[in-house]
Amino acid sequence: MVSRKNGAKAADPPAGVKAKKKVKTLSRENLSLAWSTIRGRKGGFAAVLIAVAVGSAVITACGALLETGLSSGVPAERYHKAAVVVGGYQAMPVDGDSDPRLSERVRLPADTVAKVAAVKGVESAVADTSVRMTVLKKDSVLDGPPVYGHGWSASVLAPFTLRSGSQPQAADDVVLDSDLANRAGVGAGDTVTLVAGSKPESYHVSGVAEPGVSFDRQSAVFFTDDQAARLYDLPGKIDAVGVLAANGTDAGDLADRIKKAVPGVETYTGDDRSDVETLDVGQSRSFVIEVASAFGATMIMLVVIVVSGTLALQVQQRRRELALLRAVGATPRQVLRMIGGEAVLVGGIGAVLGALPGILLALLLHSVFTSAGVLPAGFSLEITPLPVLFAVLVCVLAARVGGWLAARRAAKVSAVEALGDVAVESKKLGWVRLTLGLLLVPGGLAVAVVLPIVLPGESAIEGAASSALLLVIAVGLLGPKLFGGIAALLGRRPGGVTRFLAIANSRARARRLSAATTPLIMGVTMASAQLFGATTLAATAQDQLVDGVIADHVVTSDSAGISPGLVDELRKVPGVRTVGPVARTSTILTWPDGDGIQYRISSAQGVDPAAVPDTMKLDVLRGDLSGLTGNTVALSRIVSGTVGADVGGTVEMHLGDGTVEKAKVVAVYENGLGFGDITLPHDVVIAHTTDHLDQWLMVNADPKADLSAALKPYPTLSVRDAEAVTVAPTDAGASGVSLMLNAVLLGYLAIAVVNTLVMATISRRGEFALLRLVGTRTSQVRSMMRQEAGIIALCAIAVGTIAALPSLIGMSYAIRHSVFPSIPPLMYLGIVIAAVAIAWPAVMLPARLALRPPAVEAISRPE
Repeated sequence: MVSRKNGAKAADPPAGVKAKKKVKTLSRENLSLAWSTIRGRKGGFAAVLIAVAVGSAVITACGALLETGLSSGVPAERYHKAAVVVGGYQAMPVDGDSDPRLSERVRLPADTVAKVAAVKGVESAVADTSVRMTVLKKDSVLDGPPVYGHGWSASVLAPFTLRSGSQPQAADDVVLDSDLANRAGVGAGDTVTLVAGSKPESYHVSGVAEPGVSFDRQSAVFFTDDQAARLYDLPGKIDAVGVLAANGTDAGDLADRIKKAVPGVETYTGDDRSDVETLDVGQSRSFVIEVASAFGATMIMLVVIVVSGTLALQVQQRRRELALLRAVGATPRQVLRMIGGEAVLVGGIGAVLGALPGILLALLLHSVFTSAGVLPAGFSLEITPLPVLFAVLVCVLAARVGGWLAARRAAKVSAVEALGDVAVESKKLGWVRLTLGLLLVPGGLAVAVVLPIVLPGESAIEGAASSALLLVIAVGLLGPKLFGGIAALLGRRPGGVTRFLAIANSRARARRLSAATTPLIMGVTMASAQLFGATTLAATAQDQLVDGVIADHVVTSDSAGISPGLVDELRKVPGVRTVGPVARTSTILTWPDGDGIQYRISSAQGVDPAAVPDTMKLDVLRGDLSGLTGNTVALSRIVSGTVGADVGGTVEMHLGDGTVEKAKVVAVYENGLGFGDITLPHDVVIAHTTDHLDQWLMVNADPKADLSAALKPYPTLSVRDAEAVTVAPTDAGASGVSLMLNAVLLGYLAIAVVNTLVMATISRRGEFALLRLVGTRTSQVRSMMRQEAGIIALCAIAVGTIAALPSLIGMSYAIRHSVFPSIPPLMYLGIVIAAVAIAWPAVMLPARLALRPPAVEAISRPE
């Protein structure tokens, strides 16, 4: 025999003796063995199959939504006939990241039309401008989709065909699209009242035109080109260029040629043309991509955790079988490969089974998005095999990793120890697991307490929010210890026989029960952290707004907005002391971060600094708002800390239409959630918004001031109390969509909880039979299980709430310098009831099923 030491090689095997073939996890032999095991243990593997299938369905739905955002769109209406539409790039370019959308229209120089017309393959290039209009019917705003005014020359882009009357020829002539004319009850020769901004004007309906396609998202009014330019009031600018292609010219090739010949423009073809028609289409696309990506990543993490936990519980229930395999000579590697093969097979089958329900879930989410207004009507769902293939791959990998993690302990023990190990569940945790869990607890508490104190801006909020995740992971690692400890604590209170048995079982089976309870704890923690984090933000914003609006009255509009010129008229009204216009938009702040840049989309308001002291209280912390003129800006405390800019410093921002401005910070204020994180001079905001209109006017006046009389010529305007001012919009997206996605996420956790609890309970059939054989009544066993269900629910609620509290306290302190988050009692009661409603039936129903057979028959059945 030759030693391997000192680099010597082992002796070759004797002639005629074949080396043993290495069996791989995915080999035919191993998968065949794994399939035999699955067929023999259908009940145990069914739980794993359900966990994987549901996870696959949700990931498939997220993938379908992501692909919809990337590839789908809305059919063009006003630009239906245009082969190519040339417009500005409606996003801020960011290297290595998705480009954030701009909230206002990016306009083009008027000479772009001539440049586009000169490109080979262009039959004609038509300039288009859009002016937001309001149609009055008997002095009331006509309901329906938004109305846009255009020059008549742009009618060929749909195309529009006159159904009656003639094209506009005088300044007071208009042509209405047929649907708008029907809803307004007018025809050729009639008079219609239109409002651009706040001022109503009467127009002669010279004709009614029929569009080439149905208009579902907008209505059109056509003026003479000169009148449209006057209403547009932006000399030298246009919104877009519609391109009619020469015969035989491919739209894609033409778009490429235009982009090369005319630098600084963006070309749109196909459904992408609708992104230029109305800005909400592109914004919806961006929102869907962002939400689907974030939610999909969260679901992938949850699927890995839940599938791993379910496989771990399934492997624990097979300890006797695995111990016997080890005793008869199976090596640890063979055990690992066998369980790995089982995980791959079950994962693959479950992932495929979840694909069709995933597509149905995508259809449901798409409908919810559309109903909530997040997606415009006509934004079709894109379904291809890619999301299904991705979901299958992720779920199979999750099952494989989970199987490996679950099998490690079973494969490590020696053959002699294995048979002894099945008698009593081990209470010891691996030192790595125990150490990591113990370190995560102070780590989670530290990020919730320390980071909101030492870090500025959003870093403090995000740091505190991460505490919940760290503590949930710690709970998963320390679950057996926590569950056993709570059971021991409850055992100190005296009780009857069933209570004693329930406590004893909970302590003895702490490992299995904690594995089944961890998803429920995770659900309580995540629901509490997300819901109460949102309620804390909303309550803080509302409090800031209620305390901050000090104006006596607010002028609001039923149309697109208020004409800025109305401010001077109201200031002339006797008794009016101050009129403060407020325009709203959003900006993108950028700041350096290493070799790249960071950006933040922030809500912004444009105000008159002279009117602020009498109309709103921003709670200025540093600086002075009186200096808010020209290239200056005031920042909220949160944004100031996020971008690292204080009074006297400068920030770089992209205004709503993409204009880049470097502004000096003149003040930092507290009430950013209520009024907006960015406050700019009013004229700056108005100049860079799409419609150039104010959101509302804040008025400070004597009680005798007659504002209603002054506003009588403006039927779309009304005088209201200060409560009419609404909280500044945020980039969190539609609340209905957020709630829906959270419901899907928590629903998956609920399925995982039911899955594991049913599996853990039904596997105790032999135990229940043994208890009955030694004299325990069936009613006592049921009472014992009720006690155990109560312990599980209590443990989940208590531990889940405790895990969420540090995060909520830290977030509350970072948001409003208060350690008391906003927790609506009824909402918390709903979480408690949901936890009990999930845990109780998942324990009691399988327990009743397990108690149905006679005890002698039940104990003789194989596991």
